[in-house]
Amino acid sequence: MNVRFIAVNDGVDSERGDNDFTPVRNLFNDFYAKDTSRKVRAVMKAKGLRGEHLNRPPYGYLDDPEQRGHWIIDPETAPVVKRIYDLAMNGKGPRQIACMLRREQVPTPAAVYRQRHGKQLPEYPYSWSDTTTADILERMEYTGCTCSFKTYSKSYKLKKRMKNKPEALCIVENTQEAIVPKEQWDRVQELRQERHRTVRRAKREGMFAGIVFCADCGRRMHFTTCRSFEGKQDHYVCAAYKNGRDECSCHYIREDVLRKIVLERIRAVTAYVREDALGFQEEWMQSTRDAQVAGIRQNQKQLAQAKKRLTDIDRLMTRLYEDHVLGDLSDERYRKMTADYEAEQERLKTEIAVTEEWIDRQQENTDHYDRFAALVEKYVDIPELTTGIVNEFIKKIIVHEADKSSGRRRQTVEIVFNFVGQVEIPILTAPITTETHRPQRKTA
Repeated sequence: MNVRFIAVNDGVDSERGDNDFTPVRNLFNDFYAKDTSRKVRAVMKAKGLRGEHLNRPPYGYLDDPEQRGHWIIDPETAPVVKRIYDLAMNGKGPRQIACMLRREQVPTPAAVYRQRHGKQLPEYPYSWSDTTTADILERMEYTGCTCSFKTYSKSYKLKKRMKNKPEALCIVENTQEAIVPKEQWDRVQELRQERHRTVRRAKREGMFAGIVFCADCGRRMHFTTCRSFEGKQDHYVCAAYKNGRDECSCHYIREDVLRKIVLERIRAVTAYVREDALGFQEEWMQSTRDAQVAGIRQNQKQLAQAKKRLTDIDRLMTRLYEDHVLGDLSDERYRKMTADYEAEQERLKTEIAVTEEWIDRQQENTDHYDRFAALVEKYVDIPELTTGIVNEFIKKIIVHEADKSSGRRRQTVEIVFNFVGQVEIPILTAPITTETHRPQRKTA
């Protein structure tokens, strides 16, 4: 391509002709780079497995001056991180949070970094973006852990980093002080998976958007409002019914009715737990233990059957090989039967691994009751319902179709709580029935 190549130290100049030793030298240089890359990868992997940080502290943390590689909480920026998570718990999305931080003129992470290192501030030091707030909401390190190997490169020759699979991550707990509790981080991730739609013209958003479900089709119920509504007309309707395809019947409930129902139920549950905490804990632990024991027993039975079948297949394949060697089985038949048994073996190995992991997870002691008890102690008195309280207490709301056969509108609503939603205690699991009078139409 008419490019002149000169390597001064190696005495190479392409205008003087080809150097026979250059290809060999390039090959050894490539081997050296590959070997160096392999060693660096091994060192970084060892550090990551030990729980050491492989990058600089994120926004909200600082390097510990007394201990190399350890992070400490930044008193200036950690409250901002905490507030971002609190706003997310109140139903705010990354874009809404960014707008609030811009209005309050909170410096961005880039502005804080430049200011501390004596560099010139960016042109817009308060220009928070939804991408920045979303990255903060996704960082697991704020729970006090170390999360390594988020990205990787396919080759030492490529600079592009690829996003790693979740199962390839290395997470080490309690490596630094947490800014956000683990249960709050988990709840924020769940809320971010749900779609919250704000009606722009009405400038209102449903308090229960994303957690209200239809009892029949299982789909989410959409929040419906408009500018002319005064608030009492705001309601939720089944998405399958709303699309007009007759996929489901009309499941409808007003938001003000739902607010009253949820507030009364939360007050009743918290009062019940505070009055008889030990009794509630015993009932909850017993019901949870019974469900876990039944599930573990069933899965252990399936696991034993799968392992027995796997052993039987090994013996069958040994006999097939002997029959094939002795000439009692044709080559075509041997290949077909062997392929079938090998496919079944792979399926059984996957099933055994998944079942064993599930059993181990179920046998671990959970701290769900402690989390719910702490939540109850946090909200001793709830004068008014807020989106944050709803997201902390409520996992799911299931709305049944209204029954109007008696002249009154009767509707059943099921409320599933976080942490204890599956416990069979009447005050927790008994569905609520709302009843309103249905006026008779006047006839001429």
